[in-house]
Order: sequence, then structure tokens, then C-alpha cells
Amino acid sequence: MRVLLLYPLFPKTFWSYEKILELVNRKVLLPPLGLVTVAAILPQEWEFKLVDRNVRAVTEAEWEWAEVVVISAMIVQKQDLLDQIREAKRRGKRVAVGGPYPTSVPEEPLAAGADYLILDEGEITLPMFVEAIQRGESQGIFRTNEKPDVTTTPVPRFDLLEFAAYDSMSVQFSRGCPFQCEFCDIIVLYGRKPRTKTPAQLLQELDYLYELGWRRSVFMVDDNFIGNKRNVKLFLKELKVWQAEHQYPFAFNTEASVDLAQDEELLDLMVDCFFNAVFLGIETPDEDSLAMTKKFQNTRSSLAESVEIITRSGLRVMAGFIIGFDGEKKGAGDRIVRFTEQTTIPTTTFAMLQALPNTALWHRLEKEGRLRAGKDGNINQTTLMNFVPTRPLEDIAREYVDAFWRIYEPKTYLDRTYRHFLMLGAPRCKPPAKLPSWIDLRALLTVCWRQGIKRNTRWMFWHHLFGILKHNPAVFEHYLAVCAHNEHFLEYRQIVKDEIEAQLQEFFAEEARLQPSESLQEDEKTVEALV
Repeated sequence: MRVLLLYPLFPKTFWSYEKILELVNRKVLLPPLGLVTVAAILPQEWEFKLVDRNVRAVTEAEWEWAEVVVISAMIVQKQDLLDQIREAKRRGKRVAVGGPYPTSVPEEPLAAGADYLILDEGEITLPMFVEAIQRGESQGIFRTNEKPDVTTTPVPRFDLLEFAAYDSMSVQFSRGCPFQCEFCDIIVLYGRKPRTKTPAQLLQELDYLYELGWRRSVFMVDDNFIGNKRNVKLFLKELKVWQAEHQYPFAFNTEASVDLAQDEELLDLMVDCFFNAVFLGIETPDEDSLAMTKKFQNTRSSLAESVEIITRSGLRVMAGFIIGFDGEKKGAGDRIVRFTEQTTIPTTTFAMLQALPNTALWHRLEKEGRLRAGKDGNINQTTLMNFVPTRPLEDIAREYVDAFWRIYEPKTYLDRTYRHFLMLGAPRCKPPAKLPSWIDLRALLTVCWRQGIKRNTRWMFWHHLFGILKHNPAVFEHYLAVCAHNEHFLEYRQIVKDEIEAQLQEFFAEEARLQPSESLQEDEKTVEALV
């Protein structure tokens, strides 16, 4: 069986980082870990080709070669997922789809022409698909309520990836999260009991990446890396030894809950393993909103103090913020800006709240009749809310755009980054020194030219650069890399502003169109009542 694994396009998002990737001659931040895991689960006597459409287009020869096209997608990739299903069907190919988005909304890929829906977790449903293929079945939907034991998951087929195109590799240690945030679809897709791989199993994956020649960063894609603290500590103790024996070939980063700050042993282990950054779902500094959305883990201690503890340990903090919670008071955008400045977090994702399909939030709003017709949940930063909020949508959108614009004002960003890196604990791991490549030197010179000469950030750029060299030289390379991120945000904040403004105008026009018909219906009801 000849299988073409296809990964759909991402629109421009906070994490697409085009301008930064251009500097280092790479195409995409992360590879499609799900698809290379699918390739490892399917029969190994089958033939595989993988095309990440964010790297390049599918060739005519690849389309012709394929007997089955397998596509996996997240919700933000929805449009290209549907387009590629239709294209494959136009070419007479059998199409199988899976991943988070088809699992949440299977009717849409089915309507686009998908023959097979491989939903939920592939360790269980992919063998069902294989059996159907072997029986000669031309279509099928494969689902399960069971959560698989991920200790049986094979080493992903990293060999199918075009390594040069990616800035970072990705691996997964666990699935699931113990918390109950109302807006989150992770607990819907993967459950609230975190399931982990064995330390030996994940080290085998790192061995394979090492053998294939990978020597850059690795992202632990777990939605909450510390969801099972006991097991993650067991893994980190073995990873610490592996990293030292291999001379620290990988710098790691991941996502975790804020309660990481309360576990000193866990922080120390992560830093000792050469983790250098962690993404925290802070969401909002408003405790009432955190309680409303059932993110109670963020209310148990000071968020600002937690960020400082994690930063001083040696982990650069990235954070996610959301505006538009029910009962939210006016000025939420200002409060997020003030919190970001207070905690010095350089990189913050920021979006309006979305009701994702089948989440607790979705079901509550559906029951209340507040979902906006025809508006799917979408976690992109350029999307208006897909439900009726408790305060005017226009107010939320204006606050959001204003806050996003201010957070990523170039001087503000540079100064916040500088203060964060002055506080950042020095790394404890020391990889062997190596000469920078021409690509790295070119990227450095480009950043110095743009931020240190061409723009009005020039005096601040050089002052802060020499300040880091003087006060915390061990983080100098890391600091420069985060300064370079400003190249992306400078452009992306304009994209956010333009697209949200355009959607607001569309929203007003839609409201204006609906108003006369609603008035007419009211008039008709009045007439009927009088009669």
C-alpha cells in the first residue's frame, strides 16, 4: 500500500514566525509529529511519503504514486484540510483523515468527501482502519471511547521529515491534563488522567533523532508536561544522564501549568536537563474570570510570584492570555498589558475567547443559545469570538487590538525582554562550544542592522545588548534569539489589527442586515396579537 501523508497549511498565526524563520533559512517552526507517529503505527511493509504543505507543495508524481492519502489537521488548519480532501478526491484517491479537528467535527471532512475517518487516538483506531483496508472496504468511521496505553506507541518515523525545513523537532511524553478549564478541548480529546510513556521509550525517540543528525531544539508537545509529576520526575532523572552522556545535543522547551513554580525539585530537574523555556497558560490576571472558567490552579498562589520563581530558576517564560470571559469587567486588556509588563514576560500569545467544539464552554453556551450561527471556534489570534459575550463584542475587540498592539510595540518588547533576561537564571548545562554557521551570522547581522541601526530602537538595542553581556552573559545567545522574535511581532500585530477591524465591519454589516427582518418579525407578532 502506497500512503501519501499530507499535512495542511497553517494560516499566518502567532506561532508561524515567518520573519524569524526567514533569517535562519528555515520554513516551519515544528514538524507534524502526529503524522510521523501515524506512519510508525501503520504496517511497516506499506510505503510512505510525507508532504508538509507548509514546507512545499505536493508534486504531480507524488499524487500519481499514492494509493491512499492520509491527512491530519488541527482546527486552525480546517480550510486547507477540506481543500486537500477535495483535491485528492478530484484525482480519484481514497482519503483518510484524523487528528484533533476531524475528531471534534467529523461531519465537515465527511461532507468534503473523506472516505475514512480515523478519529480519537490512533493507537486504537488505526488498526481498525488497516483491517477495513485489508477487507477491501472503501469507507468507514473508526472511533473509540477507550484511552490507549501510550507505552505501546512506537518510535515516530522521523526519517520521513525534511529536517532542514524545521527550526525545532517535537516529541510527546504524555497525553491528558488533570485540570478542568471550561474552554479547553484537551481534556475532551485526551481525558483528565495524564498517560505517560516510559523513560526508556522516550529516550529511544531521542536516540533516533540523534542518530538522524538532529542537533537543535526539541519541543515536548505535551499540553501539560507536568500533569503527572511523579512520572515526569522519573523521566527527567534519566534524561539528565542521557543529556550529559551525549554532551547536551538538544535544548528543550515545553508547556506546563503554573503550579510548576511550587515544585523546586521539578524546576531543578528541568533546568539540569537543559530545558530553557516553558509556556504557561496564565489566561488572565482577573481571579473572578479564572474561577468562572474553572482554572482554579491559577488562583492558588500569586501568578506574578510564580512567574518570577520560574524565571529565576532558568526557564524563560512564555504565556497565553485570553480576553472575553463571562462577567469580565471593562479594561481587561489594560490589566493584561500591566501584568505582562510587571512580570516581564517577553512572548505572550493573546486571543479572544473561543468556544471550541464539544468543550464544556461550547455545551454551556449552546444551551444558553449564545453560539453565533456559522462561526466555528478557532484559536487563531485574528478571529472574533464565536459566541455572544456578556459585554459588547466591539468593546472586547477594541481592547484586544489595543493591548496586542501595545504589548508588541518594538521598544516595549525590547525593554521587557531585557528585564526578563536580567532576571533569568543562568543555564547549568554547557554544550561543547561550536563556531556559528554563516546562516547564524547572517541572522545576527540582520537583527543588529534592523533593530540596532535602521529603526528607532537603535539606542535601546545596543544599551540592552551590552547590559546583558555585563550582567548576565551566560544567557546572551538566548537573549539575542528572543530579540529576533520582534521581527515577527512587528508585522503580526498589524495583521491582527487589520483582520480584527475587517471582521468587526463585517459583524456590524451583518447586524444591520438582520435588524430590519427582526423588526419585521416583531411587527408581525404585534399584528397577530392584535387580531
